[in-house]
Amino acid sequence: MQVTIRECRESDLPLVLPLYAQLGMDDGRVLTVEKARAIFRRLQSYPDYKLFVATITGEILGVFAMLIMDNLGHQGAPSALVEDVVVRADRRRRGLGREMIRFAMNRAREKGCYKLALSSHKNREEAHRFYENLGFQRHGYSFLVELTP
Repeated sequence: MQVTIRECRESDLPLVLPLYAQLGMDDGRVLTVEKARAIFRRLQSYPDYKLFVATITGEILGVFAMLIMDNLGHQGAPSALVEDVVVRADRRRRGLGREMIRFAMNRAREKGCYKLALSSHKNREEAHRFYENLGFQRHGYSFLVELTP
């Protein structure tokens, strides 16, 4: 299995959006392609915020977002955040997710990050085992407040 991980292109969005529905986020609803394109274009203005796709023989089978943030703390070392990791349901448990996260870890190292963080819903125990098997440790507490528009 030859996995290629590359930056997402705007033309990939129609194939990427259905992946997000598989996680059960937002009750399976996803953005329209038009709205996704507008957001994708805005993301292009961020210095180091990228959407990556994982492909095998050109077919998009996974996606994740990665933000590398500059910091004034930690002696100026940047930190990395991975969000919205999805592998197509029929291709899970075959090493694709592992390749995606290893790619993110290597990119964070190359950028001089002192950490790579991600969050996972407390009920996704299988995902927790996956991340722990890749060397992630449960650390501290994650807090959020739901904001309604």
